Amino acid sequence: MPTKRTVLITGVAGFIGSNLADHLINQGFRVIGIDNLAYGVIEQVPEGVEFHKLDIRSPDIYPLFNQVEAVFHLAAKNCITDCQDDPLETSDINVTGTVNVFEAARRGGVDKIIYAESSALYEGSEVLPTPESEVNPQSFYAVSKLAGMAFAEAYRRFYGMRTTALRYFCVYGPRQDYRRTIPPLMSAFIINLLQGKQPTIYGTGEKRRDFVYVDDINDFHLQCLDDPNTDGNVYNLGSGVSYSVREIFEAISAILQTDIEPIYQPDFPGEAQVTLADITAAKNLGWQPKVSLEEGLQRSIDYIKDHLFQ
Repeated sequence: MPTKRTVLITGVAGFIGSNLADHLINQGFRVIGIDNLAYGVIEQVPEGVEFHKLDIRSPDIYPLFNQVEAVFHLAAKNCITDCQDDPLETSDINVTGTVNVFEAARRGGVDKIIYAESSALYEGSEVLPTPESEVNPQSFYAVSKLAGMAFAEAYRRFYGMRTTALRYFCVYGPRQDYRRTIPPLMSAFIINLLQGKQPTIYGTGEKRRDFVYVDDINDFHLQCLDDPNTDGNVYNLGSGVSYSVREIFEAISAILQTDIEPIYQPDFPGEAQVTLADITAAKNLGWQPKVSLEEGLQRSIDYIKDHLFQ
């Protein structure tokens, strides 16, 4: 019987990490998972993951990287509001933690690291759709991701490590973290409307975002494992379409058949009014988002109904 290919995921108990682990296990991979559960939820870690409750800043992670083919580094402090409130911890997790993961991978002889950057790197750009070259971070979170990117590039340059950087736009779907200080838009709308409560819209509702379903993201994750054309490159992962916050609210309301109206609160300072991914680079490799907004919303609603309202 052939040996299973082994991959390691940091942040495996989080939204994207737990979905990715499912995806990989279904494809026959052996999955080692690391998470300190500060933001992730242990119940989200799929059955079959070899789970280790560890912090990415700890040297205790090093032995786990031996005989691992690839690492998906997804662990981060990523709530922009929380990051603004604590720049020191933001740097400690997102910069020091990232360097520690790369060092563990280097010492373990890992063949490739696929790591999460962020579309927040485009906060100060006015170019739409936004290509990968338009880096202009504003928030502490985005700056921490820029620093992590610089260290990743240094590991590639000095140690010859194979790396691929992914800049996720607004990823949504099952297991999205609804416990944040400011929960993700879709989860917050769905949960409030299912409870018969008025959701909150920050700003006028005209702010636009590029939403992409988590399964489409994971299709590209798998492509990065085996396509050498992804080595040393960075890719935007979005849908290439933007929707206003109000449009998302109305789409969810229509599915749930409710006439509850939202509450409007002042917007957060410094946030981009529009995000829209230029996904040409990823599409040139044959990737294409497949899940429509309507289908993705329905899947998200079904998951929340099944897991939060039973």
